[in-house]
Amino acid sequence: MSGHPEIPATLRESDYALKNLLCLALLTFFAFLVMGYHPGLEDDSFYLAAIKRHLNPALFPYDSDFFRLQFQATIFDKLIAFSIRLTHLPLAWALLTWQIVAIFFLLHGCWRISRRCFARPEAHWASVSLIATLLTLPIGGIAINLADQYLHPRTLATAAILAAVVAVLDRRLWLAGMFLAIAFAIHAIMASFGISFCLFLFWNLSTRRRPDVPITATFLIPLGWLFEPASDAWRQAASTRGFYFLSRWQWYEWLGVFAPLVLLFLLQRFLRARRDLNQAPALLPLVSALIYYGVFQTGVGFIIMLPPGLERLRPFEPMRYLHLLYIFFFLIAGGLLGNYVLRRRVYRWALLFVPLSAGMFYAQLDMYRSSPHLEMPFSRNQNPWVQAFDWIRQNTPPDSLFAVDPHYETLPAEDQHGFRALAERSVLADYEKDAGMAARVPSLAPRWLKEVSALNGWRSFQPADFNRLKKDFGVTWVILSDRDQEKALKEQSDLMMCPYHRGLLKVCRLY
Repeated sequence: MSGHPEIPATLRESDYALKNLLCLALLTFFAFLVMGYHPGLEDDSFYLAAIKRHLNPALFPYDSDFFRLQFQATIFDKLIAFSIRLTHLPLAWALLTWQIVAIFFLLHGCWRISRRCFARPEAHWASVSLIATLLTLPIGGIAINLADQYLHPRTLATAAILAAVVAVLDRRLWLAGMFLAIAFAIHAIMASFGISFCLFLFWNLSTRRRPDVPITATFLIPLGWLFEPASDAWRQAASTRGFYFLSRWQWYEWLGVFAPLVLLFLLQRFLRARRDLNQAPALLPLVSALIYYGVFQTGVGFIIMLPPGLERLRPFEPMRYLHLLYIFFFLIAGGLLGNYVLRRRVYRWALLFVPLSAGMFYAQLDMYRSSPHLEMPFSRNQNPWVQAFDWIRQNTPPDSLFAVDPHYETLPAEDQHGFRALAERSVLADYEKDAGMAARVPSLAPRWLKEVSALNGWRSFQPADFNRLKKDFGVTWVILSDRDQEKALKEQSDLMMCPYHRGLLKVCRLY
């Protein structure tokens, strides 16, 4: 490959030196403490429920379609369930272990890439330290973080993509293909962005003039349900996903799209003019590949997201290419800071990372005020909703069907914990998370709309409304969280019995 020197074999081998691995383990522990840990949160209401159903097929007899259909395209839930059966670890401990392992390999991949971009060790560690500190940074417009506070297939897929990038830089294309295949099996959409970036990177490394890249790698995903025709119910579900509609994006979200590309372009010009500073072989090709990748994927995003006639392609979420772009952007920014600013001055590292870590830590505490920062298997969770879910899991039959406020995840003190994942019981569709699944799987949209519509006006429900839920859907249990609702039903002892009552929350059985 003319124009760019080979990566020395000794550099590849030292990626696995014990001292470096121990330092990465400490950074992993630090990142875990800063970002927090909240199993069952947000999207984990699907992932954790899917894992639990693999371990116990009797769970979710009424509503497994809300995670089963989409998860046909991933091995994630099967992989985690298989590891639990293989190791005999308790589920909670297995999830915690996987989360820490995923963070470790994500940081390990960032560190290995930085070693190929910068010559100085302080640059390597500044890169990975910045990523470790910013893992819960939200990326504007696309509604995701660099990493999640629970085990998410995106984190595992990202770690595999980073390993593939290292393999491309080392000219080990067979290994890159293997890691990309693993990423694709775990999270197909994120892997498609990895494939796209690796193609651009390979082109830059080989100094070819034109990239041999398909129109968009996202079209390679074999998910037939994504091409089912749209319906009015599907459009209502899709309308709840703001990131599906570029016209709704705010100016600062667009700034988050174009500012990194402009800064990368300026950095590319700087590196070309000052080649004496480009001591490591991979930095300039990586920056150039990021620019081409960003411009290309932005164009793909506009093509898919803007025309109304292509609305059914929006679940491909093409603008989420920004996730990978931001990881590399901060990796490079951290390396430059380490190389030219931080160097080996301890006070400079402290001035940067102490307030930055404290800010990220405080943001997580403020976001989930009613929950422990680390929801560990050995600790008792004081969140009132999680306690109610625990009681439901232990005291209600597995074939129960629940109804709850369709906006329950946004209620005070709930902190976006998912009912299915934690209570392990079926429930009528909610407006916040199940809408996203219905937007991805159109066949679910009519059912989602029917169930959510049946729950309209939940907080003013009267006995006749609860009887209707039981008659029309077979609901056997409800969760009440409003004092007005409690007063309205106070005299209806023949309608329901509420064996659980703590604070504002009541779990009641319908008769």
